[in-house]
Amino acid sequence: MELKIGIIGTNFISDMFCEAAAQVPEVVLHAVYSRKEETGNAFAQKYSIPNVYTDYDEFLCSSVDAVYIASPNFAHCRQTLKALEHGKHVLCEKVLAMNGPEVRAMVDCAHRNKRVLLEAMRPDFDPAFDIIRENIPRLGKLRRASFEFCQYSSRYDSFRGGIVQNAFNPGIGNAAIMDIGVYCIHSLVRLFGKPKSVKALSTKLENGFDGSGIVLMEYDGMTAEAVYSKIAVSVNPSVIQGEEGSLLIDYISKPEKLTLRLRKGSRDTLDGGEAVELTFTPAENNMVYELREFIRLIETNDVEHKYLQYSLDTIKVLDEARRQTGSAAASPFSLTP
Repeated sequence: MELKIGIIGTNFISDMFCEAAAQVPEVVLHAVYSRKEETGNAFAQKYSIPNVYTDYDEFLCSSVDAVYIASPNFAHCRQTLKALEHGKHVLCEKVLAMNGPEVRAMVDCAHRNKRVLLEAMRPDFDPAFDIIRENIPRLGKLRRASFEFCQYSSRYDSFRGGIVQNAFNPGIGNAAIMDIGVYCIHSLVRLFGKPKSVKALSTKLENGFDGSGIVLMEYDGMTAEAVYSKIAVSVNPSVIQGEEGSLLIDYISKPEKLTLRLRKGSRDTLDGGEAVELTFTPAENNMVYELREFIRLIETNDVEHKYLQYSLDTIKVLDEARRQTGSAAASPFSLTP
């Protein structure tokens, strides 16, 4: 099939999307929507996109089959609902929306209009996570998981110099937990399900922006933690620990190295105590996997796919964590694109 996609947003993640789309033959980059014509034209020229729109209604009334939404988080819900109601399939960047009621409304709208809605959460579709899931039973009874994503934002230097860019503006839904921490939380929820309880701590900047934090998640017999930051960098891998050994993941949003280490005396056939790298070939741009799955879901008309539940469960954890840290999400539908 040929899928004509319209792109909403012209930031770096849209660049990554276009680069990934070039590797998926079924995808045709057909249109771009931008509030500023000059910005849209520059982006369209870079990727040979034939159509540029500054009016969202005109963009949705065009011949695009699907839209990729990479606008600020606060705009995701309204833009998605309108696109679905115009009969377009939607691939929406993480986080899917600002809070649980918005995500629920988006899922219901997709079902009602029989269109595919998919959160562009890259780890969900990366083959490395299939390998992780396959090897978890080798760890024995699970006791702890610690997923970490701490990345010093290039825009933090501007913030420290007194210039607040969107990346550090708490008013548009770009808290570090929504931008960085969500990778850890979503991956934990997908692998282990909804937690029994949540405890969250956050480090706030002087404008109230959530710069870093820890979210503790309780499960039967084990605990999990999501460690995230936009204001510091870490070299620590993420790790899943069981009574028989551990599995290390080098980079949670784009795994490039998976290491299995079973304890000496483990029942596994692997010689206990040795670190063994699990073999796979990482993609240079792992957005190709989400694009391929998006197409498959459209081809099979699978509008009630499993990934929607991951998104619904994750936003509940995010809502509770933000409630505890005093950075509660905006009320549903209170903000316009």
